[in-house]
Amino acid sequence: MQQIKEDFSRLEISLPACLANYKYFRSKLDATTKMLVLVKANGYGHGAVEFATMLQDAGADYFAVALPVEGVELRKSGIRKPILVLTSGTDFFEDIINYSLEPGIPNIYVLEALCELLKAKNLRNYPIHIKLDTGMHRLGFMPSEIPTLCAYLSKCPYVKVVSVYSHLSTAEDPVADDFTLGQIELFKKGADTIEKVLGYRPMRHILNSAGIERFTQYQFDMVRLGIGIYGVSAVKGVKLSPVASFKCKILQIKELKAGDGAIGYGRAGVIAPEGTRIATIPVGYADGLDRRLGCGRARFLLHGESVPTIGNICMDMCMLDVTGVNAKEGDTVTIFGENPTVEDLAEILETIPYEILTSIPRRIERVILH
Repeated sequence: MQQIKEDFSRLEISLPACLANYKYFRSKLDATTKMLVLVKANGYGHGAVEFATMLQDAGADYFAVALPVEGVELRKSGIRKPILVLTSGTDFFEDIINYSLEPGIPNIYVLEALCELLKAKNLRNYPIHIKLDTGMHRLGFMPSEIPTLCAYLSKCPYVKVVSVYSHLSTAEDPVADDFTLGQIELFKKGADTIEKVLGYRPMRHILNSAGIERFTQYQFDMVRLGIGIYGVSAVKGVKLSPVASFKCKILQIKELKAGDGAIGYGRAGVIAPEGTRIATIPVGYADGLDRRLGCGRARFLLHGESVPTIGNICMDMCMLDVTGVNAKEGDTVTIFGENPTVEDLAEILETIPYEILTSIPRRIERVILH
């Protein structure tokens, strides 16, 4: 393992864990099925450039981002694979074209705006991806809008439909399997209609991470791997490898007596009658550590022992109760990784791992471990 400095808060990104997860999902697919990996929201908090670089070398066929600016960052960092921009809007078509990005098209308004610009630039057959709304009801052409879409595409030489795609809203939930299968059928009908008008076959993709695990038979031409590559499975009993470990070092330790008052903002941390030993670490809510994890609601790992937070979490720091633990300044604390896991923290917060991972700001350095 590479030498790293440990005098800062850091998100350690395990290349072996990433590749193990990639191979797990890849093993479920036919050899001809393409793999698109989502690296939006700074790679789900893991570092978009670092992650895309790793997976480009591992064999990923496509990447997807939410916004054009994210795609531009990847191109400037040397990512060569095709990049789908899921929410391209209409304001950044110049950047999309200049950096060879491929926009997702959710409605006629966006399609017309793009075609007008392509016409002005005398560009033809620009790659686009058509988004169908099959039940998520967020973005995409509704079934009733497909005839209008087809009529426009039949007379527009400026774009080439590289793929038709949709998004499953409840692929992880067995209770909703009938709804998921209905989405897939609706998707097939819409894609068939578009293909007949085009006279050629665009790629089709609808499976997300949960879909790859639970509806593998509908992999079509490509799948979109998101949270799964980062180590979170939708299937109980499947143990993926956590890719990210959030770590920091203890800044200071204090031995407090009952008469020393209380700890932190609002004096929320209560000192035990026999005294309390606290450790202050340089991670707070500005680093993605939710304030609701304070006052003992979360526990982190220190020398193999689980130590609770004490007092309110501050903007840049929080305190841990290390009474009875052989701890000293400079020791490493694991906020999440193998133990506790990001799922453990999500359960405390009654949220999903996505929110925790994407809340970690760029000021926390990402370190790749080989």
